[in-house]
Amino acid sequence: MSRTHRLFQLMQALRLGPGPHTAARLGEELGISARSIHRDIATLREMGAVIDGAAGYGFTLIEDNALPPMGFRDTELEALVLGLREVEQIGDPELAKAASEALRKLQARLPSRQAHRLRHAVLAPYRFDRPIPPAISAQELRQATWDEVEVRFGYTDGHGAATERQVKPLSVVYFDRSTVLIAWCCLREAIRVFRLDRMQELQITGQSFRPQRVPMLRDALEQFRHEHRQAARRTCKD
Repeated sequence: MSRTHRLFQLMQALRLGPGPHTAARLGEELGISARSIHRDIATLREMGAVIDGAAGYGFTLIEDNALPPMGFRDTELEALVLGLREVEQIGDPELAKAASEALRKLQARLPSRQAHRLRHAVLAPYRFDRPIPPAISAQELRQATWDEVEVRFGYTDGHGAATERQVKPLSVVYFDRSTVLIAWCCLREAIRVFRLDRMQELQITGQSFRPQRVPMLRDALEQFRHEHRQAARRTCKD
């Protein structure tokens, strides 16, 4: 491959995964020697790329505004457009607006041929029934989930029973007709799922549960998978 193409491929490889990436592994992936990787790393640094690390420790790319935007294959671009347009339809107002802005920014930075492909994409999602709008600020809830702080809210279940809940928010999930929060419920002392349209008066407590969110979410998803397998077995027996 040409040197220019090789440098581009190296940038792509550095962007994949958190790093550090060793020269040996990068060389094996690109089909060149580790010595060539070290030379190419030096060249990329001279071109403005901020790459942390050194020989023997591995390299990590730190994104830099001076770098050109990452290129996309046509199929990757179609997947991005399809996903963002889906978010425009199912996301809460703030998320839907962010998806629209992301599409405009993407179109402005693409080469003319791909910008045309984005404007006239052949793939498009359409939902006749959109999720019920949340009754609280989904943006605040997402931020609390990222910040790993407990939240408090009023909740009305499917039978009309009202309770006050304080939970450790783990993940927001968009289903076909509703948006739900997966959380550890301090009242029930167990994983619970709450519909955002049944929540009222969201409060951010500031009480941190970091760094528990990721392992707790992993356990919750495993619990759901187990329950699904159990239900499938009962159905087969019936």
